[in-house]
Amino acid sequence: MLGIGLWALMLAGSAVVHCYLWIRLVRDTTAPRTTARRLATSGVVLSALLAPATRMLTPLFDPSDGGGGRFLAWPGYTLIGVLLYLLLALAVLELPRALLLRRWRRSTGQQAGPAPVRVPVTAAAGPEAATPPAPDAAGAAPDTPGEEGQRLLGRRLFLGRAVGTVAGVTALGTVGYGMSSALGDPLVRRVPVTLSKVNPRLAGLRIAVVSDIHLGPLLGRAHTERIVRMVNGLQADLVTIVGDLADGTASQLGPAARPLRALESRYGNFFVTGNHEYLYDGVEDWLDEMRDVGVRPLLNERVEIRHNGAHLDLAGVEDLAGEEFGRGPDLGRALGGRDLSRPVVLLAHQPVFADVAARHGVDLQLSGHTHGGQMFPLTAVTSLANPVNSGLGRVEDTQVYVTNGAGFFGPPVRVGAPAEITLLELRSPLPV
Repeated sequence: MLGIGLWALMLAGSAVVHCYLWIRLVRDTTAPRTTARRLATSGVVLSALLAPATRMLTPLFDPSDGGGGRFLAWPGYTLIGVLLYLLLALAVLELPRALLLRRWRRSTGQQAGPAPVRVPVTAAAGPEAATPPAPDAAGAAPDTPGEEGQRLLGRRLFLGRAVGTVAGVTALGTVGYGMSSALGDPLVRRVPVTLSKVNPRLAGLRIAVVSDIHLGPLLGRAHTERIVRMVNGLQADLVTIVGDLADGTASQLGPAARPLRALESRYGNFFVTGNHEYLYDGVEDWLDEMRDVGVRPLLNERVEIRHNGAHLDLAGVEDLAGEEFGRGPDLGRALGGRDLSRPVVLLAHQPVFADVAARHGVDLQLSGHTHGGQMFPLTAVTSLANPVNSGLGRVEDTQVYVTNGAGFFGPPVRVGAPAEITLLELRSPLPV
């Protein structure tokens, strides 16, 4: 659950963001003291409250398929996605908007000409000194500075509405595309991985990697059934679920996870915890749920996989978030006493654990957690925070594969980081 301090920070951040949105989307597009401005202002205030309330209050509702959480989560998280791309679009439009306004101001100043010189009216000057300027040939009085100001105000209003329309259309279009990506079938990626300790007999072993399923108010049992169907179609030798299975307790979301019982693999199905397993009471309940559906948790331990007469060590550690609860990863325990001639594949939810894995001689680490950034431009943020953000990379002598995940967290939107299920095939550097 979120703390009071974080709640206050979220509310303050929402207020700042929506002040900017009010300026660009309300003040710049409507006339003062009009019904349109009052209605638009009310909409901005409602958005400023709904966006943080979604994250704060959704965990208080039942997140199951039939629970009440979805009635807040769907509009609230979709709104958050729209707000992100509204801000991005408006930020991109700031420079051309400012340049155009500057040009108009200069143009208006040139057309207005120099300010008239005021001549005091004296008795000597006579009444002729106060006579207004004569009309021009067309019969109209010359433009006054007030008229030029009105013209500039009209242009500003037009520009504000144009900017708001472009930003709105861009945001809604991007979120629509991102929702179709997030809610559709995950991509299937087939990735060959060459490991120095894999001999020709072990080569060809296939490992299905699934992570960040995020069962909850937006993704339920049907999502799990789709993942199981797709994984079974890969005919993997091993199935690995690398954390963040659900956003709720096992009593709430256990039924949504039970289709995992139908997972098919040659040598077994395995699971390690992610940080979200520790956000709610009852991580042990989730571990029991996994055992009940035939998916074995690896809690700082390893199993031996035998394939074509060759051996592989498959190890798993608890997530770093477990350290707050007296749990957490213990790679020394997981790998202690193993045969160093065998390759070892490690399941660890967070890619940052690869630094520890490299010091322990892990050949390949499988992770999730990042979602590949999920929504551009957050992809840049997660890239800075992780040694590998998406796909296959390397930390020292350890190869790291990070999946984008099969679900999503927060907004039901994926842009630039599609959901995926991966099939890794181990390769040998030696000729077969």
